[in-house]
Amino acid sequence: MKSTSCIEVSSTGEGLQVRAHCRGFEITFDEPEDMGGTNAGMNPVEGLLCSLGACQSIASMIFARAQQIPLEGVSMELEGDIDPEGFMGNPDIRNGLQEVRCKVRLMCGDEDAARKLAALAAERCPVGDCLKNPVPLVCTEVVVEAPAGE
Repeated sequence: MKSTSCIEVSSTGEGLQVRAHCRGFEITFDEPEDMGGTNAGMNPVEGLLCSLGACQSIASMIFARAQQIPLEGVSMELEGDIDPEGFMGNPDIRNGLQEVRCKVRLMCGDEDAARKLAALAAERCPVGDCLKNPVPLVCTEVVVEAPAGE
């Protein structure tokens, strides 16, 4: 059965800051001050890396439970490289992340099971799949509104 996630993102009027809303939860995204933001939150690329780490961590816990692997905890460290020149229009540089590196820590007494669990989580993680494989990105509508006061 297919599931659809619905997210709303709106600017706050504070520099480059935006707020994302989903299912009653809210996340503030921004840029560092040296990029023109107010540093009120992670930037969207940092949020993407957080989503990848969270997805692989949760997948590890779900699969450990399903396979009755005694997993006491999960933590991940992620790094991603991006060159802002691509975003700013240099056609020779990719706009997004050039590479993402993950370090997975599984608190588990069975090393072989833990390694297999990490591989399974990386293979089945929906966020990782979106990064590894192109996903159709469709803008269905653009609505232009007059600014307030006009």
